[in-house]
Amino acid sequence: MLLASFCCLLWGSAYPAIKQGYSLFAIASHDVPAQMLFAGLRFTLAGLMLLVASALLGWKLLLPGKEWLPVSVLGLTQTALQYVFFYIGIAFATGAKSSIMNATGTFFSVILAHFIYQNDRLSNRRIVGCAVGFGGVAAANYGPSIFQPDFTLAGEGSIVLAAFILSIAMIYGKMISQRINVIVMTGWQMTIGGLTLCLVGFWAGGQLHGFTPVSVALLGYMALLSSLAFGLWSTLLKHNPVGRVVIYNFLVPVFGVALSALFLHEAVFALKNLVALVLVCAGIWLVTAEKRSGLL
Repeated sequence: MLLASFCCLLWGSAYPAIKQGYSLFAIASHDVPAQMLFAGLRFTLAGLMLLVASALLGWKLLLPGKEWLPVSVLGLTQTALQYVFFYIGIAFATGAKSSIMNATGTFFSVILAHFIYQNDRLSNRRIVGCAVGFGGVAAANYGPSIFQPDFTLAGEGSIVLAAFILSIAMIYGKMISQRINVIVMTGWQMTIGGLTLCLVGFWAGGQLHGFTPVSVALLGYMALLSSLAFGLWSTLLKHNPVGRVVIYNFLVPVFGVALSALFLHEAVFALKNLVALVLVCAGIWLVTAEKRSGLL
C-alpha cells in the first residue's frame, strides 16, 4: 500500500533530519540539555498539530477526568523518556546505524506481547524472525574482533534502550486507546511529553542557536512527519487487517539507511551494513507476516 510505504518513508527520514538538526542548531553530541530541548520543541509542535486537526474534524479534545493521568504517564514514557535516549543515541551513532538498531523495537514488541496477550503468542516463525533480526543487529555492530565490537553504550546502546522503552509504552498506549480517541490521545501525550522535554532541557541549561529559515523549516518538517505519519498509520490500521499494514515496518530501516546515505553522505555500503539491513528486514517480515490480533 502506498500510504503505508509513505509513512515508513517519513519515519525513515527522521534519522538524517535529526542529524541535520544537530548541525543547524549547533548541538554538540555531549549537550544533552540542548538535545532534549530540540526534541521537546519537535513533539510539542507535533502534538499541537494533531490536536488542531482533531478540533477541525469536530472531535472532543477534553479527555475524561480519569484518563488524564494515564495519558500523562504515556507522554512521560513514550515521548519524553524514550526520546531522551533516542536523541542521545543519534548524537553518537550514524543515521544508518541508528535506523538499524531502532528496528529492535519490532522484536521487543513481539516478545513482550507473548507474555501479555493470550492471543499473540510466539510462533516458530516469529522466534526465527526475532533470531534473524537480532543477528542483523549483531552484524551491524561487528568490529575488529568479537571482543572489540563497533558498539557504544552512549550511541547504539541508547538507541536500543529507546526502542525497548517504546515497546513497553506501546503496550500501555494500546490499552488506553481502547477507551478514547487514539488521535486525540496521541496529540495530548505528545504535547505533554514534548513540554516536559522542553522544561527539563531548559532547566538543565539547554540552549538552541542558529534559528534560520532553513533550521526552522527543518524543525517544522520533523513535527509534521510525526503527526502526519501517525495519523495515516492509525487510519490504515483502522480500515485494513493489521497483518497487511505492520509488515511494511521493514521499510523504515531501508529508508533510514538510504536517506542517511543521500543526505549525510554516510558510508552505508560496507558489507556489514548491507548484511545487517537484509537480516533485520527479513526478521521484521517474518514476525509480522502473520495476521496479528494483539499488540501493534
